[in-house]
Amino acid sequence: MKLVICAGPPTTGKTTVLKQVTKRLINAGFNVSYVKIDVQYADEDKIFEKEFGIPAKKVYSGELCPDHCNVMVLGDAVQWAKTNRSDILLVETAGLCLRCSPYIEGSLGLVVLEATSGMNLPRKIGPMLTLADVAVVTKIDLISQAEREVFRARVMDSAADISVCETNALYGIGIDTVVKKIYSSEEIVYPLILRGNPPVGTCTVCVGKKEIGWRQHFGVVRPLEGDIFYQGE
Repeated sequence: MKLVICAGPPTTGKTTVLKQVTKRLINAGFNVSYVKIDVQYADEDKIFEKEFGIPAKKVYSGELCPDHCNVMVLGDAVQWAKTNRSDILLVETAGLCLRCSPYIEGSLGLVVLEATSGMNLPRKIGPMLTLADVAVVTKIDLISQAEREVFRARVMDSAADISVCETNALYGIGIDTVVKKIYSSEEIVYPLILRGNPPVGTCTVCVGKKEIGWRQHFGVVRPLEGDIFYQGE
């Protein structure tokens, strides 16, 4: 079975891209399952079930970062997809934490970026982009050719080895290139291992301490002037 993990900032068009991808995969004879990971609301599972008749699930991360939730539930999701005799499992994660990467070894990592989000976006999102295999740039019809070229150059500056697919996902333009990347991707291998290192450490803010100011906290902290350091236990 192949595993495709799709991440990206909110409103970039991840679901629209995956709907176009799913349509093409089904037409090519593949059995597809879909999992959506979000924070507190999602209805994409119902959309995929109704529109494509495929097995679909959603998971709410709640107090967990969605990418951390992805790490926790992905093993179960792979087994669920296998029981459905799936050839391909599509996982869409909300990807709200720009320090994290949801991708695992032996999977295809897609990051979806909207071209209208500003020329500096590729410089801001870190491992979500730099550890992906394919950057799918959406809404290219809404910017000029010069802006498209600058955006693409910024993506390549941030992740030199990444493949860039420029799309108008609403009308399916450029999606065939994404599907070809899925065709040529590897099948998953065990054990499932996260690609890249998670963010360093934790602190008392992470576990609910509300006081303001680094002197009130323990773990990995930082002042306004100076670097991060570890305080207490």
